[in-house]
Amino acid sequence: MTEFILASKSPRRKILLRNLIDPFIVVNSEVEEQKIPGEKPPELVKRLAKEKALQGAANLSPNSLNNALVIGADTIVVDGEEVLGKPLDQADAARILEQLKGKTHQVLSGIALYDLSSGEIRTSLVCTEVEMREYTEDEIQEYIASGDPLDKAGAYGIQNRDFNPAPQFNGCFANVMGLPLCHLAVLMKEMGIDTDHRVAERCQESIEYQCPVYNDILAGMKRNNPENN
Repeated sequence: MTEFILASKSPRRKILLRNLIDPFIVVNSEVEEQKIPGEKPPELVKRLAKEKALQGAANLSPNSLNNALVIGADTIVVDGEEVLGKPLDQADAARILEQLKGKTHQVLSGIALYDLSSGEIRTSLVCTEVEMREYTEDEIQEYIASGDPLDKAGAYGIQNRDFNPAPQFNGCFANVMGLPLCHLAVLMKEMGIDTDHRVAERCQESIEYQCPVYNDILAGMKRNNPENN
């Protein structure tokens, strides 16, 4: 039986992952989240996801190394070629939110799966376009005062119903939250690992969002599933 390891301390990733696999173990995976000179955002986020999976594996006890699958993930907000990380303070959060206001930016997630028994590691890149609304200065200050943006890349949580930063959003909601579940399910299927086939249904129920893209994401996996033949 495969033992699943989530190499992330993100509470949002833990909540999301329960819609795909349960139970799983959470381990710490601190890595230096710095760009290498000349590194493009897609390369950065995939590298960080891979490094987190490897670091998570390194933090496991020796008796956990048999038949375990480590999941690493990293998510960044990109405006043009600029990577927008977590704000340094409230003033920085205000600056980032002002920069993103009324514009479309990208949210990139890298996911990595590390099979400890075989040594195989696979990565995938997910990109979602996010169109921000024209919020006001007062709304920015009220949102910052709530404390919600201070631990989030891009200084916002798309799931925040009060601030509602992107009301016209129509992509993978879970990706912007930090863990694109359907893409992860496809990657796991490619490695021969079965997951809950109700992942899209459970994800939508969990985050209260009617996803318009899950069928396209899961199409390949469904074609390869004998139950659908």
